[in-house]
Amino acid sequence: MDFDLESLVNVEQSFYDEGYKDGFAHGRIHGLIEGRALGREKGFEMWEELGFYEGFALMWKSILEAQGRREDRAANNIRHLLDLIFQFPRMNPSASEPSELDIPKLFRQIRSRYKVLCATLGAKPTLRAGGSSSPTGDVDDLGGTQESRSADGKNQVWQIDKPARDEGLSF
Repeated sequence: MDFDLESLVNVEQSFYDEGYKDGFAHGRIHGLIEGRALGREKGFEMWEELGFYEGFALMWKSILEAQGRREDRAANNIRHLLDLIFQFPRMNPSASEPSELDIPKLFRQIRSRYKVLCATLGAKPTLRAGGSSSPTGDVDDLGGTQESRSADGKNQVWQIDKPARDEGLSF
């Protein structure tokens, strides 16, 4: 009987190498998919926050212009905040063209300028997203209002007081 002991010695390493190659290929595919999903989620969160800051600044800009206060400290802070917001890239920079823009630094500057503007206006700096504000101020420990949570604990965009009536419509 001719038995090759050399192949038997390397069988564990060959199985390990084969499994590593398969796992690496599988991880590459799923890492790309999960990375894109996470990027979309974080990008949405960033733009939601930037949109809040821009809307806040534009609202106060129009209020100050209506009052004729175009050259005071608050108007100056509004201009600086809007300038920083408009510097934020509107498109994802490609990997082939490296960008000199430091996005986290710019985001910190925008947040800081927003806080300065709030201090100048005497407003409390806050960001409330997706139905988490309450006219009564009753906010639970998860960040949403007691009224805006469904039975399963998820935030609701619109509160439903009573179920819809059956109007005799059928499809």
